[in-house]
Amino acid sequence: MKVLIKTAVTGLITAAALSGCASLWQDVASAGGARQGVSSSLVDYLYPGGEQPPKVDGVIPNLQVPLRVGLAFVPSNSSTTPGLSEASKTVLLERVRDAFREREFIAHIEVIPETYLRSRRGFESLEQVGRLYQLDVMALVSYDQVVHSDDRASSILYWTVIGAYVVKGSKNDVQTFVDTAIFDIPTRRLLFRAPGVDKSSSNTTLIGSADELRRNREQGFERAMADMTTNLAVELDAFRERIKQDKSVVVTERPGYRGGGAG
Repeated sequence: MKVLIKTAVTGLITAAALSGCASLWQDVASAGGARQGVSSSLVDYLYPGGEQPPKVDGVIPNLQVPLRVGLAFVPSNSSTTPGLSEASKTVLLERVRDAFREREFIAHIEVIPETYLRSRRGFESLEQVGRLYQLDVMALVSYDQVVHSDDRASSILYWTVIGAYVVKGSKNDVQTFVDTAIFDIPTRRLLFRAPGVDKSSSNTTLIGSADELRRNREQGFERAMADMTTNLAVELDAFRERIKQDKSVVVTERPGYRGGGAG
C-alpha cells in the first residue's frame, strides 16, 4: 500500500512539473516563428499630418561655429512592444556625444530626453527644443529593430523538465537598424545623415529565452549605434569637404571663436 501511495505521489509531482514545463513550452511555441519589433519613423515624426516636405531650393543654412548640437532619439511608434528603456537610450546617446565632443567646431552636444519630443511632433517641436537648449542643429536618431523567434528541432526536449533548463532549442534572430539625420533648425534643412546596422543570432533554453532575447535586443542597439557613430564621423568629414565646394552651407564664426570652423 505504501508503495502504491509513494508511486502515486511521485506521479503527481512529475505530472505537475511536466505540466508547468508544457505550459512554458506552449508559450514559446505559440510565438514560434513569430516576428515582432519596435521602430521610430523620422518622416512620421517630422510630418505627422502626412504633409510633404517643403522645397529647400535656394535655402542656404548659416552654421555658426562652434556649433551647439542637440542629440535625441525619435519617439517610438509603439507603446506596447518592448524596446529600449529611457535610461538605456541616454547611455547610448552619451557614447555618441563623447565620440564628438572634442571636435573644435562643436561647442557642446546636449542629450535631449525623449519626453521633450514625445509631447509634440513636427519641426515646431524641434524649434521649441532648440530655443530651450539654445541649439543650432539637431541630430535625430530613428531606429527599426525586428526580432524573429523560432524553435529548433531539439525544442521537442522541452517536454522534459531537464530539457527546459539545459537544451538550447530556441533561436532568436535580431536585426537592428539606426539612422541619424542632422538638421539645421532655423531652415529645417537636412544637412547629412549616417546609418548603423547590426544582425545577430543566438540559441537559448526555454527558461532563459526571455532574458536572452532582452540582452540580444540591447546588444543589437549598442552595436548598431557604434556602427552609426563610426559612419557619422566619416559623413561629418565628407560634409565639411563638400560644403567647401558646393557652397550649399554658409559657415560663420561666433565672436571670439578662433578655431578651424566647420568648413
